[in-house]
Amino acid sequence: MSGDTKRNLLCRVLVFSWLVFAAPRVALACPVCFGQNDSPMAIATNMGIIAMLVIVAGVLSAFASFFIYLMRRAKIVAAQEASEGTAQ
Repeated sequence: MSGDTKRNLLCRVLVFSWLVFAAPRVALACPVCFGQNDSPMAIATNMGIIAMLVIVAGVLSAFASFFIYLMRRAKIVAAQEASEGTAQ
């Protein structure tokens, strides 16, 4: 490694270390971790989790309903082909 690369790496490590150690303890955890599970931030976190679960459930149900639609459509097409084959 060249001198500039080593100096750049050392500078990054020092800045990251300073950021980790300079951050107050409160900034490192949510209110639930500190025992304040009725704070507005904890309620908002729970609402965010519920919103993400609703979105995931909606996408999964749409995906499943699309495959159910394809299976029903395939049955209808197969039945039509079978009836056309016996009619001839």
